[in-house]
Amino acid sequence: MSASASRTVRLRCVQLSPKIADVAANLAAIAQELERAARDQVELLVLPELATCGYSMTPKEARACSLAVEDEVLQGWSELLAGSNTTAVIGFCENAGEVLYNSAAVIVPGAAPVAYRKLHLWDTEKLIFAPGTNEPPVLQTPAGALAVIICYDLEFPEIPRSVALRGAEILAVPTNWPMRTKPEGERPQEIIHAMAAAQASGIIIACCDRAGDERGVSWTEGTSVVDTDGWPSGGPGPDGRLDVEAVLSSRRRQIGERNDLFADRRPEFYQTLVS
Repeated sequence: MSASASRTVRLRCVQLSPKIADVAANLAAIAQELERAARDQVELLVLPELATCGYSMTPKEARACSLAVEDEVLQGWSELLAGSNTTAVIGFCENAGEVLYNSAAVIVPGAAPVAYRKLHLWDTEKLIFAPGTNEPPVLQTPAGALAVIICYDLEFPEIPRSVALRGAEILAVPTNWPMRTKPEGERPQEIIHAMAAAQASGIIIACCDRAGDERGVSWTEGTSVVDTDGWPSGGPGPDGRLDVEAVLSSRRRQIGERNDLFADRRPEFYQTLVS
């Protein structure tokens, strides 16, 4: 992108309602969304956290629903998007042998699936999953330079900033946000985290939440795309789909004639952040 270039990217988040242990139905819903996104020429599709299996699982259920990165299911997702311009990010329960991970598969057309493993585990996730040990990937895709994190990761501001510093233009965030109380008229706290991170680093953040109630847990249903100025889109329609045309600009971090979000940094004073 040249110094003053900008372009529009078609993003879609689909607020699915996966069912615990009903892998066949969940995979069918995912395949349908992949096919539809490719047909609609969507450049980035984001689906929820643990879209393949549901969230409030027992360890035994998680093991039974888990998929390896090499599994034919993920290869099938790649085949569905082959020849398209659509990149997809899909939350799944990853089987890595002795341990399970809360992971997101990144399907880039023409490339092998890449899995990101959630670094920060929330509450009962610690009873099922091991935390990831690698930093979030930044991948070159038809949609732009894409980074992926999962849900609770977003509440650690070092994470979105770090991927932005490594060149990410878009941050995809599959989520399962449990409903929390908030003052009337206020946005969910998770959206506020996304707004702050997007504005602070000049990065588009696409958060895809889930819908429905599950074993006594209600979900925020807070799916939203936040632009580089920190303002969120509206939510999805009745069909759960949110389509946004986001603008990528090489000047997204320049916030005035004399100010640049990255050039103005003074990292020598931030050392306690990594201590």
